[in-house]
Amino acid sequence: MKVTKLWSTGRKPTVSFELFPPRSPKGADKLENTIDALAGLKPDFVSVTFGAGGSTREGSRQLVEKLQNEKKLEVVAYFAGYGLGPEDISAVLDDYQELGIENVLVVRGDITREQEDFKPHRQSFGHASDLVAFIRPRYDFCLGAAGYPEGHIESESKDKDLEYLKLKVENGAEYIMSNYFYDNKYFFDFVERCRAIGIDVPVVPGVMPIYSVKMLEMLAGMCGATITDDVRQGIASLPEGDKEALVDFGVEFALSQCRELLKEGVPGLHFYTMDLSKSAVEIVNRLRRDEVL
Repeated sequence: MKVTKLWSTGRKPTVSFELFPPRSPKGADKLENTIDALAGLKPDFVSVTFGAGGSTREGSRQLVEKLQNEKKLEVVAYFAGYGLGPEDISAVLDDYQELGIENVLVVRGDITREQEDFKPHRQSFGHASDLVAFIRPRYDFCLGAAGYPEGHIESESKDKDLEYLKLKVENGAEYIMSNYFYDNKYFFDFVERCRAIGIDVPVVPGVMPIYSVKMLEMLAGMCGATITDDVRQGIASLPEGDKEALVDFGVEFALSQCRELLKEGVPGLHFYTMDLSKSAVEIVNRLRRDEVL
């Protein structure tokens, strides 16, 4: 099913989770447990990341196939095209098509850190908007694009970033999956600015529970998400080194965000799980118990 059908008028908000391919046998075992726990929530779909420069190409394919065929879950397959030439792009997308994938989230992707001598193909696309334009006339996938409520970390301004997002939509993107944020005002302002310039596709907020201080700082630095005073003060009030208390705080903070987002009528909630399940399971179960989801 094309995921845009899930956001038609009158339907309940969707629940979805992001997963990424394991990098070790230990990671594979952990992911298996995570998948089983999240599948038990009967999500509307799950997404699978795709490493920079095709670095997880085979792993992504294997995970997509497992989730689609073995676990019977609707899958949105990421595709990060940076560094890849047209033939490699088509090979990956042909493979997804053969697997029965109907939904692809198109991102530029970061410069790979896996290969020191990596050189992008001379015909590689420099922007996700160019990649969407390449894919749209060649495939019938439901295409999504990434959106950044606080602006992409490499963008010269929020306005310029929004211009590129509009171009992604004009070139064929049918929905937007947002980066996470720790202040809902960033998201609400983002959607308002999208609508003001004519971007009228569904915009799904990304939710990132707090898993550890180290991960919090690292991810915020990579993607430009602001660690708000509320988050920093909340963490500072916890017993030092108490990992369980930190995770519990992260759940409560994300719950508060989700309740407000749902109250304002978002089309769904997309959880960045980092291949962990405990926080997402707790949040979704409590939202459903309270009948707000």
